[in-house]
Amino acid sequence: MKLSPKEILKPAAALLIICVVATALLALTNGVTAARIAETEREKALASRRTVMPDAADFGEEQTYESLTYCAALDADGSIVGRVYTVAAKGYGGTVGVMVGIGADGKITGIEILSHSETPGLGANSTKPAFKNRFVGKSGTLTVSKTSNDGENVQAITAATITSKAVTSAVNAALAADRALEGGAS
Repeated sequence: MKLSPKEILKPAAALLIICVVATALLALTNGVTAARIAETEREKALASRRTVMPDAADFGEEQTYESLTYCAALDADGSIVGRVYTVAAKGYGGTVGVMVGIGADGKITGIEILSHSETPGLGANSTKPAFKNRFVGKSGTLTVSKTSNDGENVQAITAATITSKAVTSAVNAALAADRALEGGAS
């Protein structure tokens, strides 16, 4: 059976028109929603910063140091009271995004889990205050322990040691960056 050019061109033209219309609609939707999505992301980042650095009145411009980003946490007078770091580490189910607040004294003021793909009911428990509060007030190089949450030990989440180690690794990266930037960054 031989197809004529008309039999080939007619469906191809219809498919081309459908693709052009779909692309135009996607571009229009992106143009309409892009500003709102960006604003929502800024609001979410600011809320997370306020969670991990509750004593800050404002935050400086975001900067980059090695593989993480950070910004200065400022008091009402504009003096630096610490820094807020955004770090990622490899967890059990994928990358775990962590925001870490570190005060001017080098101690952790709070952490927030920004994103994760961890197992529900296990690694996902890293988002709960009971786990996040284990880091508050700590400094130095932290290690994961199955039984203790004192000194430089952070007690692992039961049955989620890999996730616990990922969060601790991200926090350690922020602590190391803070020590490197101490006294020079704003």
